[in-house]
Amino acid sequence: MSFADFLRSIAQDASPLGKLGPAFAALWYDRRGAWDRAHELVQKTTGREGAWVHAYLHRKEGDEVNAAYWYHLADRAPPKSGLDEEWTQIARSLLNEARN
Repeated sequence: MSFADFLRSIAQDASPLGKLGPAFAALWYDRRGAWDRAHELVQKTTGREGAWVHAYLHRKEGDEVNAAYWYHLADRAPPKSGLDEEWTQIARSLLNEARN
């Protein structure tokens, strides 16, 4: 799936992302305005990618302390960029890993 395909999928009613994993699906739900569903999904993840999405979600929520914990687990510094830029960076990174 390309990044453009992913963006188009957000306008659809059903997530096409089942085979790409819960971290990626969490980004899809977040972009659709379903933060709670995104958080529920990302809680089922392990590894740095899931921790990065989890950190982003808590940053978006405004919980900087919780976000800092998840950025640490993701081995990433909290970004200085805006939320939209970070969302795009995460999505592109996850898409690259899904293709490899």
